[in-house]
Amino acid sequence: MTPDDLRWNVIPVAPAENPVGGKTTVASLETMRSEKLEGFDAFIAVADTGGFAAAARRLGMTTSAVSKQVGKLEARLDARLFRRTTRRLSVTEAGHALLAHARRAVAEAQAGREAVAELGSEPRGLLRLTTPLSFGILHVAPAIAQFLARHPGMRIEMMMDDRVQDLVAGGYDLAIRSGALKGAGSVVARRLVASDVVLCASPDYISRRGQPRTPEDLLEHDTMLHTYYPEGNEWVFEGPRGRVSVTLAPRYATNNALALRAVALDGGGILRTTRIIVDEEFAARRLVPVLPEWRLPPIELHAVFPDRAYIPLKARAFVEFLKTRLAGKSFTARG
Repeated sequence: MTPDDLRWNVIPVAPAENPVGGKTTVASLETMRSEKLEGFDAFIAVADTGGFAAAARRLGMTTSAVSKQVGKLEARLDARLFRRTTRRLSVTEAGHALLAHARRAVAEAQAGREAVAELGSEPRGLLRLTTPLSFGILHVAPAIAQFLARHPGMRIEMMMDDRVQDLVAGGYDLAIRSGALKGAGSVVARRLVASDVVLCASPDYISRRGQPRTPEDLLEHDTMLHTYYPEGNEWVFEGPRGRVSVTLAPRYATNNALALRAVALDGGGILRTTRIIVDEEFAARRLVPVLPEWRLPPIELHAVFPDRAYIPLKARAFVEFLKTRLAGKSFTARG
């Protein structure tokens, strides 16, 4: 771990004591769950999946059992949480008002149970994580089979989306995010890897259109851009003449890095992307650097957790595993 890594923000949890003696088990912890939380898991699952059958599959229950739990919760609250028709199911205003609170309550109760159950144990249970689509396909998905083989008590549910997800509202244990952390005061983060941001193109494109010599030369070229880049169409370089800013009108823009890479490989233009996305293409010379003496601001990828006192072992174990896999790779010019 390097000095600039963000450390784990974990509060040690003391072993639970059983007032009648003996060891507190996971089963006995389940009985400690307040009846105020009864039905919350079913309610959240139905809201997330959009149906009782899908929620039942997620929870490993029967559809009738899920429906019964939600019905009891509605009766206890004296409020309808879902609007049901023959074609669709939607969350009511009361349901939306309850949902975020229910997620927090269930997450904290689960964290408490896991804190005790994990003492001296292996990671287990369902890990829900969200990751950028391209990074998830290239670097997270290839790690999952090995991780699950190492931890047979684990299950993983991964949502890949380039938009920033609300960890609490989405019920996620972990998110992987690139670039500057937003809302840094409300999350706990661990640095995973750094990556250069590069310009590149196919050798065919360069042979047809020539190699740009200065940032201003890009104005005469076909350029491509990820629509979620915070800088937008303004590309700011550091190089031989200091800082140079160029505002471009990309020929092609989309919200997915792999879709951009595909067009670049086919000779469609000059792509701005992270080295993480094109590292193998660089090594095989399927894509070549453009303006290598001019640098764009690099990025860092972080593992991000909901801001709570205890980070579950299952989340910590996965991040340590992923960080170890990435440690053997270099996506920066400085190594």
